[in-house]
Amino acid sequence: MLKNVQPFVAGYRFGSVGVAHNGNLVNYRSLRDKLEENGSIFNTSSDTEVVLHLIAISKARPFLLRIVNACEQLEGAYSMVFVTEDKLVAVRDPHGFRPLVMGRRSNGAYVFASETCALDLIEATYEREVNPGEVIVIDKDGIQTLCLMPHFEPKSCIFEHIYFSQPNSIVFGRSVYKSRKEFGEILATEAPVDCDVVIAVPDSGVVAALGYAAKAGVPFEQGLIRSHYVGRTFIEPSQRIRDFGVKLKLAPVKAVIEGKRVVVVDDSIVRGTTSSKIVRLLKEAGAKEVHMRIASPPMVASCYYGVDTPSSEELISNRLSTEEIRKYIGSDSLAFLPFDSLKNLLKEDSSAFCYACFTGKYPVEPPSMEVKVKKVGDFVDDGVSGTLKSIEEGWVQVPRDQKASKV
Repeated sequence: MLKNVQPFVAGYRFGSVGVAHNGNLVNYRSLRDKLEENGSIFNTSSDTEVVLHLIAISKARPFLLRIVNACEQLEGAYSMVFVTEDKLVAVRDPHGFRPLVMGRRSNGAYVFASETCALDLIEATYEREVNPGEVIVIDKDGIQTLCLMPHFEPKSCIFEHIYFSQPNSIVFGRSVYKSRKEFGEILATEAPVDCDVVIAVPDSGVVAALGYAAKAGVPFEQGLIRSHYVGRTFIEPSQRIRDFGVKLKLAPVKAVIEGKRVVVVDDSIVRGTTSSKIVRLLKEAGAKEVHMRIASPPMVASCYYGVDTPSSEELISNRLSTEEIRKYIGSDSLAFLPFDSLKNLLKEDSSAFCYACFTGKYPVEPPSMEVKVKKVGDFVDDGVSGTLKSIEEGWVQVPRDQKASKV
């Protein structure tokens, strides 16, 4: 809804402040409940508004310390930029989940953006990345920086390189284009198949497909045409809308596909429904064989740090093996980017990335939800051991993706 559109601007007793936020706060609900109990009134359903309330109620006098005080109560992913009448402030969470970079224009003005490609649009020069846990303040006196407490090991989101970021960006100090091309090269090396043509699921699969084709020595062709007037189908609310969205979004090029053994490269598989539609489109267009190659490891867990993925139980790789997924989507073969190969590619930087969507191991614990147990003797999955435990009557906390069940 329009009320959730950023940037947010609010007035308080010391002036007005605007904020733009990229990320997701895992403790948003508990913070909002506490603020509302103390009289705060919210105008939106966005977690960003919590930050403004925390700034307003802070007892610290300087504006900068109010921001620091607010951010040190946050858990999860946030790259934020604040602006007041006389200050520009950028802050990145201590894990550095989401990217944030600083640039400078020819007139000396400083700018902040999620990706370096945004700086190119306004002819700003890339200065550097905002470090995890860093607060940068720019005013008439120049630039000053300080660090949030406590310090954590950086855990940048690997999905920025797999899907989100533009190929012409430098994200977390690495070229997105180079990363994706190397993903495709790894797939061609570790999951080769006899084929006549390599195509991509546009747009995020294109560079990986180029890498696959070059390594395999097979022609790359534009076998699927993407309409840029349709949004991301995997986040649509219903399966019927997602299915129709795939047809609107992608159109096969029969001249490229007909009678050919086709390798099709995509960035990821979420629910599997889009992949099954793509395989069907290609076979209906006359493809002799369709071999799916996925430029990421299988997604087995939800992301709580800003990637709008479904609950874990909706992720097909959380429920089925690779062979079972292959049968479900109808392809002649299926291979994912091996997780160990992904980490080996990142080399000494591998520990600085978050892989929670591939491993289920979260740097920051995901939010919980309360489940009402109606009578003594009901059982609930504890979400850890995989066993059912008897619990007393009342409210219990269970991980967000788990469901209470009776036996």
